[in-house]
Amino acid sequence: MATGMRGLTQFIADIRGARVRELEEKRINKEMANIRKRFKDGNLDGYQKKKYVAKIIFTYILGYKVDVGHMEAVNLISSNKYSEKQIGYLAVTLLMHENSDFLRLVVNSIRKDLDDNNEIHNCLALHAIANVGGREMAEALAEDVHRLLISPTSQSFVKKKAALTLLRMYRKHPDVIPAEEWALRIISIMDDPDLGVVICVTSLVMALAQDHLDAFAVCYQKSVDRLHRLVVEHEYSATYAYYKVPSPWLQVKLLRLLQYYPPSDDPTIRSVLHNVLQVVMTNSAEPTRNVQHNNAQHAVLFEAIGLAIHLDTNSPLVGTAAVLLARFISSKETNVRYLGLDTMAHLAARADSLEPIKKHQGTIILSLRDKDISVRRRALDLLYSMCDVDNSELIVGELLRYLKVADYGLREEMVLKIAILTEKYASSYKWYVDTILDLISAAGDHVGDEVWYRVVQIVTNTEDLQEYAAKVVFEHMKSPSSHESLVKVGGYILGEYGHLIANMPGYSPIEQFQLLHSKSQFCGAPTRALLLSTYIKWVNVFPELKLQLINVFERYRHVLDSDLQQRACEFYALASRPEDDELLQNVCEEMPPFPPRQSALLDRLNRKQGDTEDKRTWVIGGKEANLERQASRRLTIMTTGAGKLTNGSTSGAASTNARDITQSLAGLDFSTSPSQVEAPQPEPAPSSSSKIPPVVMGPNVDKWYDKLMYSTDGVLYEDVQLQIGIKSRYHGHLGQLAIYVGNKLPAALTSFTTTVQGGDSDALSITFAKMPPTMVAPRTQTQLLLHVECNKVFKNPPVMTVSFLAGSHQTLSIRLPIVVTKFFEGVKLGPNEFFERWKLIGGPPREAQSVFPITLDAAGHIDMPKQQQVVSGLRFDILEGIDPNPTNIVGAGVLHTAIEGKVGCLLRLEPNREAKLSRVTIRSTSEDVASEVQKLIQKPLAAPS
Repeated sequence: MATGMRGLTQFIADIRGARVRELEEKRINKEMANIRKRFKDGNLDGYQKKKYVAKIIFTYILGYKVDVGHMEAVNLISSNKYSEKQIGYLAVTLLMHENSDFLRLVVNSIRKDLDDNNEIHNCLALHAIANVGGREMAEALAEDVHRLLISPTSQSFVKKKAALTLLRMYRKHPDVIPAEEWALRIISIMDDPDLGVVICVTSLVMALAQDHLDAFAVCYQKSVDRLHRLVVEHEYSATYAYYKVPSPWLQVKLLRLLQYYPPSDDPTIRSVLHNVLQVVMTNSAEPTRNVQHNNAQHAVLFEAIGLAIHLDTNSPLVGTAAVLLARFISSKETNVRYLGLDTMAHLAARADSLEPIKKHQGTIILSLRDKDISVRRRALDLLYSMCDVDNSELIVGELLRYLKVADYGLREEMVLKIAILTEKYASSYKWYVDTILDLISAAGDHVGDEVWYRVVQIVTNTEDLQEYAAKVVFEHMKSPSSHESLVKVGGYILGEYGHLIANMPGYSPIEQFQLLHSKSQFCGAPTRALLLSTYIKWVNVFPELKLQLINVFERYRHVLDSDLQQRACEFYALASRPEDDELLQNVCEEMPPFPPRQSALLDRLNRKQGDTEDKRTWVIGGKEANLERQASRRLTIMTTGAGKLTNGSTSGAASTNARDITQSLAGLDFSTSPSQVEAPQPEPAPSSSSKIPPVVMGPNVDKWYDKLMYSTDGVLYEDVQLQIGIKSRYHGHLGQLAIYVGNKLPAALTSFTTTVQGGDSDALSITFAKMPPTMVAPRTQTQLLLHVECNKVFKNPPVMTVSFLAGSHQTLSIRLPIVVTKFFEGVKLGPNEFFERWKLIGGPPREAQSVFPITLDAAGHIDMPKQQQVVSGLRFDILEGIDPNPTNIVGAGVLHTAIEGKVGCLLRLEPNREAKLSRVTIRSTSEDVASEVQKLIQKPLAAPS
């Protein structure tokens, strides 16, 4: 740039050649005067504007104030020449702040560059938004930036910059970005073939998902799938291999993103994720000589250990991790020791058992004296997290000894943690008092008011402790240099409970007064005010001290401090009253117990350890603290992207039969399907408040669904792009579905995502046998295999949501034909046995009956084969010769459930040709089963053939 502008080159050379600052200022002032004159005269071409604005930028970079050139910079942005536009954007980002009035003038120019087909112009505009963009610019241009990110025609480097620009805008003005509305479209880019784009989009998703867990829940499946492809299948280009480690930056981000969500209960996802973590830990077990390779591996390893702890602290992976961490905390490298201690603190904060960590307690305590303060901080955090009833006295004692030589930057935090641990794990009240007073004596100025407040609360509320506390605090105050915090504790406790030790040798009232009053001259006004309150209490309980105390009040009546003076005057008036005066006795009554309250120490510590921008998934402390944190922050439960519906897992029988059904359902052909429906239209992501997205409805879709309710295979959905078919089989309370998705387009369906959600999540468990594919090749068919388990009666069928990129992002939600009758098994009954059971069940509420119209064929006859097909398809055994009317259909079946066991169900279908009506009566041992089966059987029977 400089070689093309000789004037700028000469100006820079003159500045650098100036021997003293005065000469430099003289040259700059001269140049600025010339620039003002040229701008005022006008008639400058683009080259001259560019040159003068470049000189202004250089002057600004040197630290001089600049008050000229803003409008010229705005004009340069509108230029079609890259060099002029670049200088204009550079000037805008450097010379203008986000609230500058000039920025309003460039919004349209920036929007024009965002809409331009020139990728370089797009990038310059994105840089300007990210570096300067205030609220007005974010509100005006957020949609344009989002469009650039999701556009299929955008180059990879433009997508990367657009993602990072959106991230910057969200962090500054989160309310400007409609995160939930854009969720699915942004998540779909995580399947981009360019890993650079994936890294940038994952950073954006991490920020958005922290505040919108439900809306971004699909990213869980995307993250697991991408990790599996990176770590296990080695699906990445050599460009993204950093010292033979596949894209460690992306791995770390994905592993961290998974920790924002509760562990998935879907066995398929858990299995894939376990495999990924196992490979990561195996690859990192032995360090190599290459430092950069070790750094990359360690970065991934520590995040993988964090995820393993998050998933299940009792898993074998965490046992392996504990062994690795023990090696890391003894490493010679400071960074490795730091990360080892930090990760071990994470384990201590979440684990059910601390025994694996306690084995290395000595090494951890030695880390308190590490040469690096960051390592010492992490050692302190770890000791705080691993403390329990068994090792509390040892850890608190070590922390007290270290407190005397600790860095000043650590002492306040150490005092808080020692005080919390002492209170939480106190084996006896006496140990608590001794430890806290030792802490106050040793810590001095680093003891906050919360510490001694808490001591006073506990002593006041514990009657058995009061006498011992008064004696111990008296002994501590005999030290020549008692800190003011200790004097406050002593003043309060001796004022309230000094009379309990007044008759003991060495603790007489006069000795208590002399000791306490001798400390007052070294204390500030608040402490002296507290001591005056102690003295008025003593006037009531120690009459022999009355004269000395009145003299003290008399002297304080003339001090300059208004609070002390007022107290002294009031106390002097009270003390001068007769000894039997009721007012004095009422004022000086013993303090009542404090009401139960949460420790202020924990609040203070939590404020010191607030979340950073990338929120930590755990807090330093015991498991109770982390459970409370999870309860407050995660108010909703994530539904994983692998079709997880309940907390139950697929039974062993379903797993065993997975291979069989894959073979028996292969090659399903849907070429003879009915007419297709319109293609799904792009739609916004469902809001987090809606559990089930809106399903696709229509005559053909309903017809296909109704048919699949009583048949095992057929078309579920079809349009110009997709064809979705199903083949299924059921046995008992278990079922298996093979869902075939066919791509009818000549282009691939990318970012293909499949999720299953259900309304009756406790009653029906659905899991994918393997991770769904993320792409469907052109004109090919892919298979999804589902395992289904019926736990109890359910009413609402699950909904499968398919989203994909085909020019635009499209979402399609379809009901799956999984209804309660699928888990029926037909039963053979004789006439006597049938009617005996029919009468035994009785009428309502265990009977459900409905009369509905039926369609006759062209000859005016009832379509009996259709009716029998429906009844048998709903898995009832049709009983012949039971009903006296030969046109009536009688059936019997048993519903199998995993939790409620077997439920019997009897059916009578009575068609009436003359009335063109049919009556169905269902009797069942379960009221819910009767009503649900009645609804299910009526719909296909009433529909035309």
